Amino acid sequence: MAFRKLTIALFTLVAAHVLTAQIVYAAGGSSSPTEAAVPDSPDFIAGKTAIDQQQWAVAIASFSKVTAADPKNADAFNYLGYANRQMKNYDEAFKNYNIALEINPDHRGANEYIGEAYLQTNNLDMAEKHLAKLDDVCFFGCAEYTMLKRAVEEYKARS
Repeated sequence: MAFRKLTIALFTLVAAHVLTAQIVYAAGGSSSPTEAAVPDSPDFIAGKTAIDQQQWAVAIASFSKVTAADPKNADAFNYLGYANRQMKNYDEAFKNYNIALEINPDHRGANEYIGEAYLQTNNLDMAEKHLAKLDDVCFFGCAEYTMLKRAVEEYKARS
């Protein structure tokens, strides 16, 4: 009887944690429940809008302002890396992803995107390293893990 109550309590705790993480992510929060919510600064919003519209240079300018004002904003460094990667500025992309990961090593978006950048620069080993990190971070799975896993599988199929 005590074991059953303990099992139910543990299951409830885990389910509540997962549900909370999914609500934060779905509501446009940061890519990890351990990160602070994304600030609503005009430059951050402009950067996100530019990314949505694939205006990479505008996104870079906007997120550069955000990171100058807030050098601990892992989300902004991640997006700055993403915009640079889209322009094939791989050195800048890696630099910004690595800053995001220094700030928050469990940042799901940065781990996914840097893994994709490694695939684009033919470094499968490093991409798989970040896939393994996402496997650890995403205890019950997550979109970032699934997307990088798919990209790694496609890369291997082409090689």
